[in-house]
Amino acid sequence: MHSLIALPAFNDNYIWVLRASDGSAIVIDPGDAEPVLQRLSGSFRPVAILITHHHADHVGGVSRLREALGIPCFAPADERIGDACTRVVDGDSIAIDGWADRIQVLETHGHTRSHVSFLADNTLFCGDTLFSLGCGRLFEGSSSDMHASLQRLVALPAATQVCCAHEYTQSNGRFALTVEPDNVALRARLREVEKLRASGAPTLPSTIGSELDCNPFLRVHLPQIRRAAEAYAQQSLPTPERVFSMLRSWKDSFQ
Repeated sequence: MHSLIALPAFNDNYIWVLRASDGSAIVIDPGDAEPVLQRLSGSFRPVAILITHHHADHVGGVSRLREALGIPCFAPADERIGDACTRVVDGDSIAIDGWADRIQVLETHGHTRSHVSFLADNTLFCGDTLFSLGCGRLFEGSSSDMHASLQRLVALPAATQVCCAHEYTQSNGRFALTVEPDNVALRARLREVEKLRASGAPTLPSTIGSELDCNPFLRVHLPQIRRAAEAYAQQSLPTPERVFSMLRSWKDSFQ
């Protein structure tokens, strides 16, 4: 049986810790070592680090953690990630000493050219690819890359927990409601989000099922999403991929 710990870092990052019942744990995207080291008083015992992509707010704490704890790190095959990590590619199944289950690697390009996500049992660590009610910016990949990556993720079981790396749900929700104001599930999710944030609690993890019901970037095949995107673009958008591309562009300039 696993449990999740979301360690806040910087302004809006989460460093995720997946903890087994025996206390062994996997640390995901430690942009800062300090939040992890401060929680090591018996609550969990890290056995590995997983990295989704090379950005500093995801890798900045790796060197210090590896020096302090002597644990392996698994990261995409990208020369911008140092620290002698073991490189992983799409389809890999990672075996970690001291951890019972294998970790599956999914290629999820779009935010960066080498981004990967990790699936541990029913828990998805998707970095900056899929956010609750949104998706990542396209820094290196194309909109077709990101759309394809999201399609891979939404094919996972509806109960899969979605652990993304940023607390963006409220701001994403404002955009989602602009796109689809009549979505009852979305309005219910936003009420839940407001209560969670008012109490200082994370809005994550979400689930694949919830995102399919509420996240406009996963609903681009639906007529109401297409109509909203076409109204914004003032042009026809005949395919879900074109709708997705326009939504991402719209979100980039959304205030």
